[in-house]
Amino acid sequence: MNTVEKSKLLKELLDQGNLHKNLVVPQLVEKILSREEGILTATGAVRATTGKYTGRSPKDKFIVRDETSEELVDWGTVNQAIDEAKFENLYEKVVAYLKDKNELFHFKGYAGADPKYRLPIQVINEYAWHNLFARQLFITADDEEFTDRESEFTIISAPTYRADPEIDGTNSETFILVSFKKRIILIGGTEYAGEIKKSIFSVMNYLLPQRDILSMHCSANVGQEGDVALFFGLSGTGKTTLSADPYRRLIGDDEHGWSPNGVFNIEGGCYAKCVNLSQEKEPQIFDAIRFGSVLENVIIEDESRLPNYDDTSLTENTRAAYPLENVDNIISPSVAGHPNTIIFLTADASGTLPPISKLTKEQAMYHFLSGYTSKLAGTERGVTEPQATFSACFGSPFLPLAPSTYAKMLGEKIDQYNTNVFLVNTGWTGGKYGVGKRMKLSYTRAMVHAALEGELNSVETVTDDIFGLEIPMHVPGVPAEVLVPRNAWDDQSAYEEEAKSLAIKFHENFKNFDKASDDIKNAGPIYRPQ
Repeated sequence: MNTVEKSKLLKELLDQGNLHKNLVVPQLVEKILSREEGILTATGAVRATTGKYTGRSPKDKFIVRDETSEELVDWGTVNQAIDEAKFENLYEKVVAYLKDKNELFHFKGYAGADPKYRLPIQVINEYAWHNLFARQLFITADDEEFTDRESEFTIISAPTYRADPEIDGTNSETFILVSFKKRIILIGGTEYAGEIKKSIFSVMNYLLPQRDILSMHCSANVGQEGDVALFFGLSGTGKTTLSADPYRRLIGDDEHGWSPNGVFNIEGGCYAKCVNLSQEKEPQIFDAIRFGSVLENVIIEDESRLPNYDDTSLTENTRAAYPLENVDNIISPSVAGHPNTIIFLTADASGTLPPISKLTKEQAMYHFLSGYTSKLAGTERGVTEPQATFSACFGSPFLPLAPSTYAKMLGEKIDQYNTNVFLVNTGWTGGKYGVGKRMKLSYTRAMVHAALEGELNSVETVTDDIFGLEIPMHVPGVPAEVLVPRNAWDDQSAYEEEAKSLAIKFHENFKNFDKASDDIKNAGPIYRPQ
């Protein structure tokens, strides 16, 4: 199938009489309820469930291997290849399947808040609630803005269509296929809405670096003096929570670009984890969940219709999708200057990394390439308890290009703008997972506040004898015994064993970056395997 034929096929789908184009939020809510795709909660949000897939399916994601992607994509276990013929065959079948549906839903908008760098997109959904999700997560646009230009990327989502692995070349019934040549994304076999959001992020991670823009898996906010902070980390490490600060204005909670002009949000909404969410601990997120928001896999009490955020009987990966305007103190449009401070977030299940440490440039590059955290329950299929993992650039599943591409750009920008970098552990303290306790959010907030206010730039530090990290000895509002992990453990021999084990894992993982400079390699843990 050539490009003309593919465009014709897409046009036929867009011209279908069963396609509802750019419905507004109340219309979509009405459709969701009348089609029994979800229920209305006491907060005004819609709640939907996603069946057996309550997280992303990374093993079911493929990139079409063709002359466009061949030389640029970092092929491997993360960026799996599928050939053009398989993609085109599945594309035809999915379109034919959707054309037989009574109703389809269409959204046009943008990825990228900076008009100079934004990507026009369109989303075609089988489910009305998925279309509401897309409308709340991406940047909406008037039809007039699209009069003279086509959407550059199209997502086609058919959750009830299931692939046949033997025929279609997939790994299971589920598939997320990206064609950079055809500019089409096919999603099927999963009702988890996060695949829609993350597929566009992967596309931006492919396109933006080619325009000399660093794409980043991070949240961002700006202080009263205009100082900008970035928070890198995988799902569950605290990006959304920590960037939602009543004393700082939110730029965005998950995906950003860093251009020659500064930082811009890729999205128009937030996709927050809401397990154990409370108004007391996270008021901005709690209050943002109202009419038009989408709750995903959250248990709703039968009589009151109130969400029970503490009930994880469906999954720990409960989510809330809402537009940025639901948050009181935001930057609009979502653009700001160059970052003054970068925070790398990790949820260390071994309980041995310091809760906060100041990084040299070389340490920053080492930990950016390492991207260490403990993968938390529910964020991916099959993950039921924390697992140590290394995800390059704190977002390996979404990076089509080699990690060194993004790392090199980050290093150059740290140098150019004299940006301070900190490593913050939001994981366990006083023992490993199952023995110790999760770091108190109030302590983490105090440490982050001190870092952003410059209070840690000249404070006394001690060097961790295993990881080589510089640990501040004094942080306002944080007990001194919490700051040095060793001091928080009762069993010192158990601490030594866990810390050295983690150090070895760092060194083993960094063998993937053998082309890194010696200065960066030597910025890792001091302890090395004998």
